[in-house]
Amino acid sequence: MKNILTQFSRLFVGLLFIISGLIKLNDPLGFSYKLAEYFSEPVFNMPFFVPYALVIALFIVILEVVLGVFLLIGYKSKWTIWILLVMIVKFSFLTFYSAYFNVVKDCGCFGDALHLTPWESFTKDIVLLVFILILTFNQKLVKPLFRPKTQTFLALSSFVASGFLGYYVLNHLPVIDFRPYQVGTNIQKGMEIPEDAPKSVVEMIFIYKVNGVDTEFTDKDLMNIPEGAIFVDRKDKVITEGYIPPIHDFAMMKDGSDYKEEFLAQPKLMIFVAYDLPNASPEGMNELKTLTTEAKAKGYKVIGMTASTPEQIVNTQKQYAFDFDFYFCDAITLKTIERANPSIVILNQGTIIQKVHYNDISNLKL
Repeated sequence: MKNILTQFSRLFVGLLFIISGLIKLNDPLGFSYKLAEYFSEPVFNMPFFVPYALVIALFIVILEVVLGVFLLIGYKSKWTIWILLVMIVKFSFLTFYSAYFNVVKDCGCFGDALHLTPWESFTKDIVLLVFILILTFNQKLVKPLFRPKTQTFLALSSFVASGFLGYYVLNHLPVIDFRPYQVGTNIQKGMEIPEDAPKSVVEMIFIYKVNGVDTEFTDKDLMNIPEGAIFVDRKDKVITEGYIPPIHDFAMMKDGSDYKEEFLAQPKLMIFVAYDLPNASPEGMNELKTLTTEAKAKGYKVIGMTASTPEQIVNTQKQYAFDFDFYFCDAITLKTIERANPSIVILNQGTIIQKVHYNDISNLKL
């Protein structure tokens, strides 16, 4: 019985770490954004780690995949199990902290493929912790599956393959796109809210200064506010979150107006997505000039989308001699649309037809 439970734990933990690692390794930039959220001031207040978020993300996801493979084949099982134990204890702390203090809505454990609530993520980690503890107390039962040379070859191959996948997706695009802006998606439909969709339940909170102390009152408590209390502020507290469409916060703003309805009706629309113009790849930006000329000659409307300031837009247009306009959109939304900075998106009446990294412009079919 002990051996059966140990082998099941070995299989369960190994496969889950491989699957979780591969999903994040498919989109390491997306995972790095999540780590940057953990490093931000409202959470752990460690902004000095933010510039290294991508390096840390790659290290973690490659380690997940490799440890999963090591466990399955029984390579260096003692060290593998102890490292897994340390990792899951740390993950459990992070997910508990996120859930208890409600600071990170999604841990990013399975990237954009599967969104878990903070408490679901914590529960998942506790289950994993139980199975890893079983492995910890029964390490001698985790035997190698192959001869030493074969074990070493498989172990090294898992590391090399993981590193290659990480390198590839960073220089192109995720192999599988789990985001709401994948090819074939219609943006207008993605923004729709069904009539029977659950609505958010919001409670108004009024803040009054009572005897020098900020005190919160609900709308039901307004009659109990003591005389002499001074109104400070009002905020909305979400009791139950309603339906949120897959695509939200999408906008094409310029001079205070939103042009998305106009542009999403275009049969031929080419969008250059560059969420951060000052830090966009110079090689990629240079490629866009030639592409613009070709696209316009074939009847495409060409625009840019960015979260940069008007001054940065003007400087970029002068530097690269761009003859198209840029429209503002939130940086998080633009990073969700595309990971590369810059990248190219082709739309037909709001439906995404093609998406390419600036390294793959030659693959565009206009």
